[in-house]
Amino acid sequence: MGNPLDRLGPLPQALTARAARAAAPPAATRQRLGPATGVGVRVLDAFCTLREGQRLGLFAASGIGKSTLLATLARAAAFDTVVLGLIGERGRELREFIEDDLGPEGLARSVVVCATSDAPAATRREAGYAALAIAEYFRDAGQRVLLLLDSVTRFALACREIGLAAGEPPATRGYPPSVFRELPALLERAGPGGPGAGSITALLTVLVEGDDHDEPIADAVRGILDGHVVLDRRIAESGRYPAVDVLRSLSRSVPGCLTPDQARLARRARQVLALRDEVADLVRLGAYRAGADTAVDEALRLAPRVEALLHQARGEVSTLEEAFAGLAVAINDAPA
Repeated sequence: MGNPLDRLGPLPQALTARAARAAAPPAATRQRLGPATGVGVRVLDAFCTLREGQRLGLFAASGIGKSTLLATLARAAAFDTVVLGLIGERGRELREFIEDDLGPEGLARSVVVCATSDAPAATRREAGYAALAIAEYFRDAGQRVLLLLDSVTRFALACREIGLAAGEPPATRGYPPSVFRELPALLERAGPGGPGAGSITALLTVLVEGDDHDEPIADAVRGILDGHVVLDRRIAESGRYPAVDVLRSLSRSVPGCLTPDQARLARRARQVLALRDEVADLVRLGAYRAGADTAVDEALRLAPRVEALLHQARGEVSTLEEAFAGLAVAINDAPA
C-alpha cells in the first residue's frame, strides 16, 4: 500500500507512480534468457542451474526450510536488486527474517513487501502484484532483479477467498476459475524485459498440502514456470540442508547454459544418485552382495561423496564454479 514497514518516514515524493497490475512484455519482443548465474547454493547451481530471467518454483510442505533457503538466496545471489514478497506469512517472522536472515548487507539492496496471514484477502492478493510492479520498475531501469515470492500458494488462497465471496462456483478442489486466470497474469510478468531493459529472475515458493505435488495450484504453477525444485521432508529429517530432492528437480534452461563438461558432470551425478536409490532397499535388507554389479558398487561408493557436496551450512555461500569443481572432485574417478 506504499506505507513503509521500517518506520523511517514516507517514501520520497519524486518517485514515479505505476500501476500494480500490468501486462507482461510482448512475447515477440522479449529478450532471450541471459547467461547462467550462480545463486550461492551448490545443489541449485550444479543440478538446477539458473539463467538470468528464469522463473523457478520451490515446492515443499511447511517446515522444510523454504524461507531459510530464500534468505540465503537474497543474501548471496549476485543481483543488482532483490525484491522480496512475503504473502500470508506469520507476522512475528518479519523482523527475524529482515534482521537475522537478510541482515544489513542484504537489506541494503532489497525491497520487502509484506502482507501477513491476518491481512484481508484483497491486501494479500495486492501484495503479489505490488512486488511484481516494484521488480518491473528496477528491471525497466536496466537492472538485474531477483524476485523472491513466498508464497504463490497463499496468493492463490487469497484469490480463492475473493472469488468465492463474489459468487464464483468452486471448480477444482474448491478453487474458482478466476484463480487460474490470476496465476499466469502474475507469473508471466517475471522474466526478461524488452529491448534495453534488464531482467527479473524469480524464485517462487509453492506450499504443497500434505506433500501432494499434484494438487491444483502446484500443478498449474509447475506448467507456467521454467523449472521446479522439490524440497523433501525425508531429506530434511536426515539432517541435510538444503533438503533438495535432486532427482525430482529440474531446470528447463540447463541445456542452453552449461558447458559440455558441466552437463556431463551433472548427468553422471544424477545417474549415481538414481542407481543408489534404486538398490537402497536391497542394501538395507542385506540382499545385495558387493561385486554383483560393478555399476551399483560404484554408485554406492560415489553417492556419499555427492551427498556431502550437497550439504551446505546455513549462511555458507558458494559460487557456480565451486559447485562444479566440487562435483568433479566427487566423481572424478568415475568412467565418463
